[in-house]
Amino acid sequence: MSEVVAKQGRLILMPNTLDLGTVADGSPPPDLHDVLPMGVIRRAAELRFWVVENAKSARAFLKRVDQVMPLGCPLQQITLTELPRPQKGQSDSARGGGRTEPDLGLLLAPTQAGNDVGLLSEAGLPAVADPGALLVKAAHRLGVSVVPLSGPSSLMLALAASGLNGQSFAFVGYVPTETSERAKRLKELENHSRRWQQTQLLIETPYRNAALLAALMRDLQPTTWLSVSCGLTLSAEGVRTLRVADWRKEAAAFNAWPPAHVPAVFSFLAT
Repeated sequence: MSEVVAKQGRLILMPNTLDLGTVADGSPPPDLHDVLPMGVIRRAAELRFWVVENAKSARAFLKRVDQVMPLGCPLQQITLTELPRPQKGQSDSARGGGRTEPDLGLLLAPTQAGNDVGLLSEAGLPAVADPGALLVKAAHRLGVSVVPLSGPSSLMLALAASGLNGQSFAFVGYVPTETSERAKRLKELENHSRRWQQTQLLIETPYRNAALLAALMRDLQPTTWLSVSCGLTLSAEGVRTLRVADWRKEAAAFNAWPPAHVPAVFSFLAT
């Protein structure tokens, strides 16, 4: 009699919406099916095991899923395991390229019993500018299949809407907050952009939006193209692309924009 081999589960990379923390006036968030494909919502409703960045926001996401597609089992029976937070001083490893990595194999244990495990970030695509990349690496190391699903990525949406070079680009994450260090880093990135004609994409904590925009206007060359994309996929989304010289001229018109509570992506291309 032939032996039956149990089917191994997969790691499902589940996209999330981009509206976390952006609804400040108590109004409802955008309809889920306006942001995520129906097939993705259906897959989310079926999963019973999750690895998430934050359990509270993950429950809120699943409640929104349930309003569109009933969950396969009660929310109380769904297992939500939070990713380990990086130790203080180990932020580089959280971005997938650091010195030490935690053993995340136990988080994938349900796959050995044939269960799919969903990976969910707080916003956008998991494992892109996100600590979930370490779990994906662990899955590959253990031979667990990885299945990415389609959904919004603020970085790709911002790049597409910027009008800047979409053939060569780099996501450089955060820049220093200290004034002189930030200016030095922006100059380095601008020189690289000019040499390779490569768009540079940056992000910042929303409450520092104004400070970063001011630094970009001050420290970049007047001819460099600068684009700011704010609140993507939201009703109040906005994208503006101008040369730095024009940003400086119209700075007063951009007072309090982008808002301090809404995530933004900053990109520039030196000419």
